[in-house]
Amino acid sequence: MSETVITAKADSPYVEITREFDAPAELVFRAYTEPDLVAQWLGPRRLTMKVDRWDATHSGGYRYLHVDPNGNQYGFRGVFHGTPSVADGITQTFEFEGMPGDIALERVRFTEVDGRTTVHAVSVGFSIEARDQHIANGMEQGARESYDRLAELLATL
Repeated sequence: MSETVITAKADSPYVEITREFDAPAELVFRAYTEPDLVAQWLGPRRLTMKVDRWDATHSGGYRYLHVDPNGNQYGFRGVFHGTPSVADGITQTFEFEGMPGDIALERVRFTEVDGRTTVHAVSVGFSIEARDQHIANGMEQGARESYDRLAELLATL
């Protein structure tokens, strides 16, 4: 299995995540943009994802909830910028509703070589402190579990 590499330099508000998948870029892109597929991989295994709305078009928005075994809900929302595509990637905002107003801008690129696709995601927030708070709240473990789940899902599609 490919390793998920997460980089968060101390002097920068950026987070970079890279992972290679054994699937063509078109399939990985679908898993990122089709809500029924997104719900199967995004987030830690212990949480269930419920998609409230999902419109992966320019100016379209999304909102989803992660629900824990005790029924606690964690909401996330954002807006897509530009038209998501395999060639151009995905640009979107991201906001955890538990930290309102702390919005990150994310860019995801898909690079395919010989039927394998590398996903390179970059996220930048307003401050290093806000970025560090997201990491402290479990972002890193959640990203690793999500990408493991994505690899499992891609193997079934």
